[in-house]
Amino acid sequence: MNSNTFRMPAALLIATGAVALLTAPPASATGGGPAGGGEGKAGAVVLRAGLDVGLLNKAVHVPLTTTLNEVSAPATARKTALTVALDEVEGGKPVSLLRADVATSKATADKNRAEAEANLANATVHVPGLPALSLIQVEKVTSKAVCEAGSKPVASSNVLGSVTVLGKKVTLSAGGPTKVEIPKVGMVSLELSGTQTTSTTAAAAALRLKVSVNPLDLNVAQVEGEVVLAEAHCESPAGAPAPEPSAESGLKPQTAASGTGAAVTADANLAETGGGSPTPYVAGGALVLLGIGAAALVVTRRGRTS
Repeated sequence: MNSNTFRMPAALLIATGAVALLTAPPASATGGGPAGGGEGKAGAVVLRAGLDVGLLNKAVHVPLTTTLNEVSAPATARKTALTVALDEVEGGKPVSLLRADVATSKATADKNRAEAEANLANATVHVPGLPALSLIQVEKVTSKAVCEAGSKPVASSNVLGSVTVLGKKVTLSAGGPTKVEIPKVGMVSLELSGTQTTSTTAAAAALRLKVSVNPLDLNVAQVEGEVVLAEAHCESPAGAPAPEPSAESGLKPQTAASGTGAAVTADANLAETGGGSPTPYVAGGALVLLGIGAAALVVTRRGRTS
């Protein structure tokens, strides 16, 4: 078993809060590249945790932000253990956050294709203050994202086998979060995270857990935050042609942002009716010719009168 150890003193300020479920960049981040295009982008992470650990003896909070096997293309990671040491928590002993038989993440990218994948098998996740009781146990979770030039990006995530939360087996529902509450321990809300795609990006995450436990042991008063398992995202190669929207794909054309919609719509209508950008010049030329004709007519009439 390999392990990573991160030491985070209480005085160190690390950004905490909700961990982003999907990290796919906006569609506008791609395209417009040089002729020939550039490589796509891909990344994956097996576990991402953003927790706030409250200590009893000093009434302070220790932020804990960490990841396991986070990679960006091209890279592969296969470490199966994550240990974090927090000052004044559990007697200063390392806290084992994750143990798994399989914990892999892989990301590849070139000018034609970007792909990322994360896998966990027989994994157990713990939080500070609950060394004997696992936060969650899963048999297998996977996420995959594929962005191929000229094709619609694809994302998928799966949770296979049993899931146990705070010692209780649970059945997950796609209709909403599943809540597990244990008296004098706390509550965990978990849900199937799902997938998200745009015309140039794809992202997936297998499970998201919102944690609020109150162990009152080992100098830990409260642990709150979020844990995400098996996350993958990709971005199509720059300059690659975007797939055409179709009824079958369910992809809808993007609408302009507020304040610019009128200008975009006007340009589109002009193009459809043949009144594109050369129209002002054509109209100006017609006015000049009309003026010349009128002047010639006036001169001719004066000549006849005289």
